[in-house]
Amino acid sequence: MAGWNADTAAGPLGAGTVTLVEGSSFCISLPNGDIHPELPHGVFFEDTRILSRWNLTVNGQPVEPLAAETKEPYRAQFAGRVPRSDGYADSPLLVERRREVGRGILEQVTVRNYSLQPVECDIRLRVEADFADLFEVKEARIQRQWEETREAGDGSLTIRGTWQDVHKGVVIAADGATATAEDLTYAVEIPPHGHWSARLSVVPTVGGKSPRAPFVHPAPGEMSPRDVRRQEWVDRIPVVRMGNRSIERTLRRSYDDLGALRIEDPDHPERVVVAAGAPWFMTLFGRDSLWASEMSLAVDPSLALGTLQTLAERQGSVVDPASEEEPGKILHEVRLGVSGGLSLGGKSAYYGSVDATPLFVMALGSLSRWGVAKETIAALLPHADRALDWIRDYGDKDGDGFVEYQRLNDQGLINQGWKDSWDGINFADGTLAEPPIALCEVQAYVHGAYMARAWMAYDDGDLELAAELRDRAARLKRRFNEQFWLPDKGYYAIALDKDKRPVDACASNMGHCLWFGLVDEDKAPLVAQRLMSPEMFSGWGVRTLASDMGAYNPASYHNGSVWPHDNAFIAAGLLRCGFVREAQRIATALLEAAEYSDGRLPELFCGFDREQFAAPVPYPTACSPQAWAATTPIFLVTSLMRYDAHVSRGGLWLDPVLPESFGDLHITNAPTGAGPVTIDASGTAGSVDKVPEGLTLHRGQRPWITDLVEQAHLRPEKRTET
Repeated sequence: MAGWNADTAAGPLGAGTVTLVEGSSFCISLPNGDIHPELPHGVFFEDTRILSRWNLTVNGQPVEPLAAETKEPYRAQFAGRVPRSDGYADSPLLVERRREVGRGILEQVTVRNYSLQPVECDIRLRVEADFADLFEVKEARIQRQWEETREAGDGSLTIRGTWQDVHKGVVIAADGATATAEDLTYAVEIPPHGHWSARLSVVPTVGGKSPRAPFVHPAPGEMSPRDVRRQEWVDRIPVVRMGNRSIERTLRRSYDDLGALRIEDPDHPERVVVAAGAPWFMTLFGRDSLWASEMSLAVDPSLALGTLQTLAERQGSVVDPASEEEPGKILHEVRLGVSGGLSLGGKSAYYGSVDATPLFVMALGSLSRWGVAKETIAALLPHADRALDWIRDYGDKDGDGFVEYQRLNDQGLINQGWKDSWDGINFADGTLAEPPIALCEVQAYVHGAYMARAWMAYDDGDLELAAELRDRAARLKRRFNEQFWLPDKGYYAIALDKDKRPVDACASNMGHCLWFGLVDEDKAPLVAQRLMSPEMFSGWGVRTLASDMGAYNPASYHNGSVWPHDNAFIAAGLLRCGFVREAQRIATALLEAAEYSDGRLPELFCGFDREQFAAPVPYPTACSPQAWAATTPIFLVTSLMRYDAHVSRGGLWLDPVLPESFGDLHITNAPTGAGPVTIDASGTAGSVDKVPEGLTLHRGQRPWITDLVEQAHLRPEKRTET
């Protein structure tokens, strides 16, 4: 079996698809609200499709869609009309469906009669539940046939399924309906200019028997549990006001999506982590969850803490080729209830990620700066050290100083960096690189991990460990610039292949290297120039692959598309190296792109040039909402504010370079670890109000960890002051 998206990629969801998400549950439907099993639609709970068909008809007619609007990430409203049987265009019967997703769905159906006569209506919902695993649905290869029983009750229908010794079930409750084994029906007469309404719920069962906690029907004016959870989130995160209302809307949408993508660790409900994205990745992913929590530190540092603690408990401890687990390794993904033959590696946890492990150490270093209790960080340090051991003992198997990957079984990912499609790593002529592969950005993450742990060691007075890690980072940087740099092309190779040949495609990955201080100072201008060239910059963002490369395809997943999170890292790297205008150009382009999708950036969009198409061209199977994309606007604005904290050094830093088009920026309730602050910024002016006691506001860029490590190395006898 090839890599996941060589033969197992998700099929298109259908035009106008509506996706709702709340925690690990989600719902995918057509714009009229219907769900069809032959499409990758359904209501999903714990990676199982508990509802595969949900078709509403009125007098035998399906509802014609008029509008579908996502009110919150977990709630949508659909409007449609019932086609007339006599051929007239206008219909007096309009249908409204209001749906909320949680542990199942709660739906209110309303039919309005705008005619002068009463209308008799046969309102029918056809219901099916196939209990297919998420992978089966996503990949359109449903293999298991459940032994099904259906039990119709008074206004309810219970569907149970058994496969081997697994029992699952779902209860559909519809007060006032006549239930049969096939459907739920209502026979009603709707008066002139009147309406009829009913509420239905779909709730999974435990072990196929008793239902889980039912949906709570809030009284008029009361909030649902989803609304309460959202409000609790909103109350503790920053409040943003911007002169540019479009960007403000995008930031608010990002906050909402990030809140909806939060999921709890089942073993520790107090811990909240970030799911990777809807619809197919509503679970903990090492790389995705770490990046998203890192990018949202200025909004809620607790997301990073929950993610780190949860990943630490699942850190690799044995060598298992099936799941690609190795001691110290951080997992790639966790799945719930997935059948063994379909999940990567055939197990619920899969470890085939080359970058999650160094990213774990980096994220811990970042979190430590934001004022998390020292004992909390200390509890995670042994896990960081085990991660560094993995880098040395398993990540660099050939001992050349670079971390590389090669899958350990034929069901794993062929490519194990963030560009994990089977054809994502290639030479300039389009030839695929062969593993083991050492990616350029992974070396940057490893360099960042060494530096993050070195600084935490200096901070704790462990000078020996700090010096060792600093030396490792210095050797890695020297070797990287010797072996990855392509002097005749003026950019870095995307990777080294199995023969240690530079993979010479011009790709966006090298932009990540700018951010982590791995790029030699004399090479940074050439990298910036290439990233912003017409071949790389589409007008909406930097492409994953330059348009003059052999594998370029603007409608591919990783070979010419534009990924918002990728561009956010590039912008941060450009800012670090002093290329302010270039970073502003990327940020402005992405935030303008969000305007074309109601303020929400998708996982990716196609790489067509902006001069060719006036709007970003959607990628058909992009996740939305998606964690990286949701945190991109937050990270872009924070980066351009050059706002950061280092509580252990007693400092807040603010040195804005906001484009004029952003207008004035006002943020209240911004967390620091020592207490919330209020921030005002406009252009290059900025101020912070209510600075907590013990912190000092500094105008300028926060000292980079690489600089702090060098300063501490040169003067180990005393701590350096800012």
